Amino acid sequence: MVYRFYAEQGIITEPGEYGDKLQDLPRDISALVKVVQGLLIHVFWAERYGLNLPEERKQEVQLRKVRLQLQRIFQLDERPLETPRPMEKRLAGNCRDFATLLCSFLRSQGIPARARCGFGAYFRPGTYEDHWVCEYWHAEQKRWVLVDAQLDDLQRDVLGIRFDALDVPRNEFIVGGKAWHWCRQGEADPNDFGIFDMRGLGFIRGDFVRDIAALNKVELLPWDCWGLADCPDSELTEADLELLYRCAPLTMKADVDETRVGELYLDPRLKVPAKIKSYIQAGIQEIEL
Repeated sequence: MVYRFYAEQGIITEPGEYGDKLQDLPRDISALVKVVQGLLIHVFWAERYGLNLPEERKQEVQLRKVRLQLQRIFQLDERPLETPRPMEKRLAGNCRDFATLLCSFLRSQGIPARARCGFGAYFRPGTYEDHWVCEYWHAEQKRWVLVDAQLDDLQRDVLGIRFDALDVPRNEFIVGGKAWHWCRQGEADPNDFGIFDMRGLGFIRGDFVRDIAALNKVELLPWDCWGLADCPDSELTEADLELLYRCAPLTMKADVDETRVGELYLDPRLKVPAKIKSYIQAGIQEIEL
């Protein structure tokens, strides 16, 4: 099967005027991940690398589009993308940015790729941490492979990770729809899923809806909300739950039926509108995309 839809850029991953800068990137997935790691530094891990990020630099995590990320990357260091930046000249981001940037790089090479929103089982024992990874189509093996571009040697050592970050096992990363389905069916505790003090079914549903959007090539920020991602549990209707139950199995499989997911995504409760809410530290912002 040829996944042409995922081999083409979307509105978020489109590099714009920086497209020619991607032409010399390595074709090997391991080398490509190292390029991403040489361009980004995770805001929550910066101190582990000996970097004290000033508050204004931390705001770089608000950059949604790869074009704007690349613009900032070259403002910090104008050298080719393949050149690893010193820590202080790396773009401040988070897991979503590692996943989305890798996704953009792969699509620029015609390789089907998509960002996935869900939960990692490898950050805190016994819990599932809010997380994003990239998933790409391995043509030779004819399967979708999960890649966690965030996990460099330092993070693997700190977290005690033994699996291959270039082929993350499906029981180590749980997509949002599967987590939601587990918890709705009583197979898992909703309070085991989330980040910091943000947990529970409502939080899980947010990741589920963001994953549906990402499967339609709209890879928004972890705190961007709309529709069923921005609805209290008490206001969910039976029709809402029925829609989510129809979506969950489609997103849980490695071979996602992009056509069917795309059809369900057209529902205004799931589709990303022109204006969304972004729940940032300073308060709620209305964002026009």
